[in-house]
Amino acid sequence: MSDKKNNQESMENKPENEPSLITRHSALVTASDELSLVTDHSSLVTVFEVTDVIDLHTFAPRDIPAVVETYLEEARAKGFPTVRLIHGRGKGVQRARVQSVLRRTPFVASFQDAPMEAGGWGATIVWFAPEK
Repeated sequence: MSDKKNNQESMENKPENEPSLITRHSALVTASDELSLVTDHSSLVTVFEVTDVIDLHTFAPRDIPAVVETYLEEARAKGFPTVRLIHGRGKGVQRARVQSVLRRTPFVASFQDAPMEAGGWGATIVWFAPEK
């Protein structure tokens, strides 16, 4: 039986009032007024509390732009003035993808490589524009 069919069957047998954590794309869930990010990674669902730091190593490279977009929205909603995105050093591919998302996000005031003690060019610090 395929994973898709298993997921559909498990959704059909679930009580109607129970929130679904199964998603094909990044989404947010509210549990006890705590915002958590839910993302699909190799047919597994990952849920974590949104803080001012996210380590993107745990996500599939193809999911990084969507994860970053959702994370930025929720981190800003939680009131963080700045966040740190850990993307790793490598060849700079993920860094470029992350910074591409940052350039097109209207509420990002600025960003730069993290200081050496916070990851250097393996992480990016983001400052949010004040809410209007």
